[in-house]
Amino acid sequence: MATIQTQALTRRFGDLVALDQLTLSVEEGEIFGLVGPDGAGKTTTMRLLTGILEPTSGEAWVDGLHVVRETESIKDRIGYMAQRFGLYPDLTVRENIDFYAELYEVSRTGREERVERLLAFSNLTPFKRRRAGNLSGGMKQKLGLACALIHTPRVLFLDEPTNGVDPVSRRDFWRILYQLQQERVTIFVSTAYLDEAERCNRIGLLHQGRLMACDTVDGVKRLLQGTLLEVHCESPRGAATLLRSANLGSVALFGDRIHILTEDAERGRTAVEAALRGSGISCQDVRVIEPTLEDVFTSALPGGTA
Repeated sequence: MATIQTQALTRRFGDLVALDQLTLSVEEGEIFGLVGPDGAGKTTTMRLLTGILEPTSGEAWVDGLHVVRETESIKDRIGYMAQRFGLYPDLTVRENIDFYAELYEVSRTGREERVERLLAFSNLTPFKRRRAGNLSGGMKQKLGLACALIHTPRVLFLDEPTNGVDPVSRRDFWRILYQLQQERVTIFVSTAYLDEAERCNRIGLLHQGRLMACDTVDGVKRLLQGTLLEVHCESPRGAATLLRSANLGSVALFGDRIHILTEDAERGRTAVEAALRGSGISCQDVRVIEPTLEDVFTSALPGGTA
């Protein structure tokens, strides 16, 4: 049986459907990424799976336990790091970990060894006497992770753990997650960073509460039907507006480049160059490229443009 499994999981808040018929499964030792913009339903999903919220309808199981009927038992088997993890700024790094050890009723036998291992694991040993309020954003996230791991959970839920964290700290955080994966910890992580989603074994694309795709990263990329063209030209924003009005395909603006999803590469390239030339816009290059997750996600959004 999958470590995490949902069946038509739904949560409504009044007239708002925050999560709509979510069905997915996550295997033991897998890093699964739930990917989507703000408001997609990622945090609602996390809260349902950790027993904080009850579903309006549908069912879910974590480590073989039902999230509603066996909530208390689930809490002993999971670690949960919310977007605003509850660190105590006036306590030191070590005192925060000790506090969570008491909260989770971690046995004192072997606790010292466990704490020291977590400090070393998260590279926090040199800072164990520093107050949490004086840590950098990346170090706070690593401390939050250490606190979530103190009771040796089998499943780890991380809600946008690297949001607002610098790139170096993000890299270090993921290095720690890979180490946990080697210990067969199942990791369910939400993120709005599509480049970060590439690090996951499988991902689910969530938009407005609905799961649009679920597969490996390469599998999701293969869902993009057609050929992707990248256009480099002057006035890219105006050019993108022009190309959308010309109905040449799905058009998205990526910085100073335009991506167009077309059925045929050569006919698409010819049509793009003709449309730009007819409007007096200089075109430097139109070439076929491999799609990124951002291209897939953009094309799947209502209207298929960004």
